[in-house]
Amino acid sequence: MATEAASYFSRELLAWYRENKRDLPWRKNRDPYRIWVSEVMLQQTRVDTVIPYYERFMEKFPTAAALAAAPEAEVLKCWEGLGYYSRARNLQAGAREVVERHIGIVPDDKQAVSALRGIGPYTAGAIMSIAFNRPEPAVDGNVMRVLSRYFCLEDDIAKPATRVSIEKLAASLIPEGAAGDFNQGLMELGALVCTPKSPGCLTCPVMAHCEGRMAGKEHILPIKTKAKPPRPETRIAALIAGTGERAGQLLVRQRPESGLLAQMWELPHVAAAAPSAGDDGDGDGDGGKKRGRTSARKAASSEVPAEERAVHMDWLTRTLAAEDHVLVRADSWWGSAEHIFSHIIWDVQVYRAEFGFMLQDASGDSSGITAQAVAETAAAYELSEALPLPANYRWIGPEHMRELAFPNVFLRILRDYWELAD
Repeated sequence: MATEAASYFSRELLAWYRENKRDLPWRKNRDPYRIWVSEVMLQQTRVDTVIPYYERFMEKFPTAAALAAAPEAEVLKCWEGLGYYSRARNLQAGAREVVERHIGIVPDDKQAVSALRGIGPYTAGAIMSIAFNRPEPAVDGNVMRVLSRYFCLEDDIAKPATRVSIEKLAASLIPEGAAGDFNQGLMELGALVCTPKSPGCLTCPVMAHCEGRMAGKEHILPIKTKAKPPRPETRIAALIAGTGERAGQLLVRQRPESGLLAQMWELPHVAAAAPSAGDDGDGDGDGGKKRGRTSARKAASSEVPAEERAVHMDWLTRTLAAEDHVLVRADSWWGSAEHIFSHIIWDVQVYRAEFGFMLQDASGDSSGITAQAVAETAAAYELSEALPLPANYRWIGPEHMRELAFPNVFLRILRDYWELAD
């Protein structure tokens, strides 16, 4: 695009960035692996949040080879709290491909980089432009917002065709020999000045030719179709405290190898009975917003009504027996937490529970199991102390929190529990 407004935009943005760019750890050099890690971490996560995670991650996994060789559990633990854990898994899978295909060195080749696991058009463009100064666009939400406002583009940015057209526009604006700085300048402008709700037009380096501002549309651009809101889902979780040799420990379980929050650890929990129930879906989230504070010290007004608590506790007993063959007796409400994934809102109601035993009959028939039955007629169920816990269950103390990776919602619950237990 060879217009006066386009030339002005490229020239002034580049000068502004070089004068005002933030001192960020991934800008210390042009190592493509470091840039790759930073771009993956920055997806749907604020810069201030990413910095300490990035520094710890790079200290632990300084090269693609180091990341490729690490146990997945160690990588997830290092990622714990950042959310969207599929990013970590894909990053490690991509690092293993770099080792296998490119002797551990991220290649200076767009096609080869784009072929790596988890790398889409934006990340490929960022790596190629920032690390190798190739004139490739790197279009994310910040960039689409900036260009939609500056050029007063009113196409829906949620549509793939709009993204493609903005990528072509962004590529045409890259000054010769300055792809890395220009693309970072675009991202920086969107993050610091041309923000979603309160654009700082008076401090914008390209305000003079901004068509969206001149049309009075800076607050309504970009146009974006609203996503379907996440569905609500109540989860009933068990705080199962050990006794005797297990005193001071809690029973936790590991999630399946695929699906939502794959292979992470959690408190045993079940979906509430209909209409609140829903399946876990196929996505991998946990990067959403958290509302409220998980704590046993929450105000009484926030507690679940007594009648509903009784239903929850009975359902928890029945469902854990049916699904995992673990027999427990829930006895009191402990607290709650809410977590918003990309497609689900979890309302987690937490109950204290006592561990009974493992059901030897693996038929899954829980029709006769109730909390009352657990308390009064445990002898009716075949019991063998020799029976181990299911492979995905284990007892932990606070010291194990350093080695096991938990989703944010359970991390908060457990931290509150250990804090209160001290």
